[in-house]
Amino acid sequence: MQAAAETCFVDFQDVWLAYNEQLLAQNHFAVEAIDLKVHEGEFIAIVGPSGCGKSTFMKLTTGLKMPSRGRILIDEQPVTGPLKISGMAFQAPSLLPWRTTVDNVLLPLEIVEPYRSNFKAKRKEFEARARALLQKVGLAGYEDKFPWQLSGGMQQRASICRALIHEPKMLLLDEPFGALDAFTREELWCILRDLWTEQKFNVILVTHDLRESVFLADTVYVMSKSPGRFVVRKEIELPRPRDLEITYTREFTDIVHELRGHIGAVRNTAAQTASTTP
Repeated sequence: MQAAAETCFVDFQDVWLAYNEQLLAQNHFAVEAIDLKVHEGEFIAIVGPSGCGKSTFMKLTTGLKMPSRGRILIDEQPVTGPLKISGMAFQAPSLLPWRTTVDNVLLPLEIVEPYRSNFKAKRKEFEARARALLQKVGLAGYEDKFPWQLSGGMQQRASICRALIHEPKMLLLDEPFGALDAFTREELWCILRDLWTEQKFNVILVTHDLRESVFLADTVYVMSKSPGRFVVRKEIELPRPRDLEITYTREFTDIVHELRGHIGAVRNTAAQTASTTP
């Protein structure tokens, strides 16, 4: 259990979002009634059926979308626009093909203040940081390769480095390992686990992989079908540090099955609602 005295880093207060004024007038919301408190340094995962609003929630958290109703505080400050204290990685690594791996990782430092103003003067220092980070995720020797010379898993490692290079307080991950094979995916779970254990930034992970959510997160939230709202909050009380062997234990699989049951119930409720709607 999280101690009550811990700092609340993410605070959603009755947040609703409609994508435009017309939908708002019709009370047609993408997400509704989201109340969420995430402690500083906490790792949370959000799971749920496709179209339930997980990505919309991420846009709200980063300030890319403003709520139609309610209030969002990040690091005790109201969210009024895109955040500079967050890093993001997606299912597609989206590395620029004409830049080397290390230059791709450096990109946020070229465009985000306060680094941008000092980039030319501090380039050597920043590049040393990028190379150290790439080595930490197993890309030693690939720093000067181009994205087309890297495997999908290597590209995703570089993408995570790019998201962390400016030392954000919060890392947002939207299905980052979904396109990878099972072995590569599990390797990256362990790399992410180690980076988070070392640096204790906040992580919000959106995933369809229940094993991934249980292995990595402190707390897993299940979202309902659109309009999305959190219907289940499950604290993962497995001891840390977690090794992959834990994924074969009864305790672990019981939690995965419990979450799968919740998502099945969400699907059935949505199907029944659809069948009775005129």
